[in-house]
Amino acid sequence: MPFIPHTEAEVREMLDAIGVAGIEDLFDEIPDHLRCGELAGVPDGLTEQAVTRLMHERAAKDGQPLCFIGAGAYEHHIPAVVWEITTRGEFYSAYTPYQAEASQGTLQLIYEFQSMITALTAMEVANASLYDGASALAEAVLMAVRANRKSKSRRILMPRTVHPDYRRTVQTLVAAQGIELVEIDYDREGGHTDPARLQDFAGADITALVVPQPNFFGVLEEVDALTDWAHANGALVIGVVNPVAMALLKPPGRWGGKGADIVVGEGQPLGVPLSSGGPYFGFMCCRQALVRQMPGRLVGRTVDRDGRSGYTLTLQAREQHIRRSKATSNICTNQGLLVTAATIHMALLGGEGLRRVAAACHANTRALVDKLGSEHIRPLFSRPFFHEAVLHSALPLERLLRPLYAHNLQPGYVLKDDYPELGEALLVCATETKTEADLELYRDHLARMIDRQVSAGCPVQPKMA
Repeated sequence: MPFIPHTEAEVREMLDAIGVAGIEDLFDEIPDHLRCGELAGVPDGLTEQAVTRLMHERAAKDGQPLCFIGAGAYEHHIPAVVWEITTRGEFYSAYTPYQAEASQGTLQLIYEFQSMITALTAMEVANASLYDGASALAEAVLMAVRANRKSKSRRILMPRTVHPDYRRTVQTLVAAQGIELVEIDYDREGGHTDPARLQDFAGADITALVVPQPNFFGVLEEVDALTDWAHANGALVIGVVNPVAMALLKPPGRWGGKGADIVVGEGQPLGVPLSSGGPYFGFMCCRQALVRQMPGRLVGRTVDRDGRSGYTLTLQAREQHIRRSKATSNICTNQGLLVTAATIHMALLGGEGLRRVAAACHANTRALVDKLGSEHIRPLFSRPFFHEAVLHSALPLERLLRPLYAHNLQPGYVLKDDYPELGEALLVCATETKTEADLELYRDHLARMIDRQVSAGCPVQPKMA
């Protein structure tokens, strides 16, 4: 709470009413040996004025850089009304709606969120959100192992074009459960997963294939061919999608002949600010036939005896509600407040608004790639992209980019640590928030750094094969 209005007299009145001498008496059931005593390392408390000043000073150190980093977290315009409504008390203080009769507003909002996500992805069912996109993918892998009863191998084909952090998270959460993640390399020319690479696994026992769209490089995958191959070989398809991209691209429910089986993604682009990395939320959808293997909660709509609409938790397949050993998940977490913001955001923009945002993002990224292109900076991959793209530099990126940081500009995500085989590769992104002047400012700063390095005799590196 930002403000606690109780005076000392009011606190005393409440304590007297319940018959205790002081606030400490409310915790007298805690044994003395469990009490930590004084916290010697904690400084004295500050006044409200001092705390406010301190936090403003710390926030100012981050600055307000012009950001061209995407890589899974995107700077989109969020209408002011989104968080004005989201932070109203009835939403801000709401938690799990255990009592349907007292939680109709929260339940209806979650129901609307589920409906919007299924419409966006062309899937049949969506749950009431997960912790984030990475853990949602881990949950999808666990779900696929449970759902694909014809497969005994517990092998998941995981393309390297999936976000590296997602792959690491999945490995952490499933490695101890006897699940094998088989990495599939990408095509160096196109930056995508070539369906021909899957022929090495034809006829093998594969539980599921993960298909990102767009992938971590921003490249569009051949989703129809990948989906049909997986189904023809008895594997489920797990789609990992950007929700904004789904406003323009073919939704996963229509991939190939049967569509994806499970779909997950990061919901941050839908009305959630970057916030130094979180909190965000994950979403998950599936086909109706798999709904009882889906983790988390689902809200359903019904009518009461008077014919009025009512909402209730329909499925609650997590350890809070049933025996732990029977739960579909013991790690899934619902991010209700972020879902509230996303639902309001989608309701405000509507389908046409989301399409315009996606189109503007794509146009800005194409314009950025064109402006930055030169003798020394070229696109690395040949296939169509959305939202972000990979550029290859003939000059060492560290020398080019370090001065840009000093100019309060975040030029992109360097790929060397995650994809060393790509050499001097930079993932850039331009959302609808970027103007023509922003793109030109980036181009001018980068061109000046290139000229400086060339004049200094910096060695030029060839494009990586």
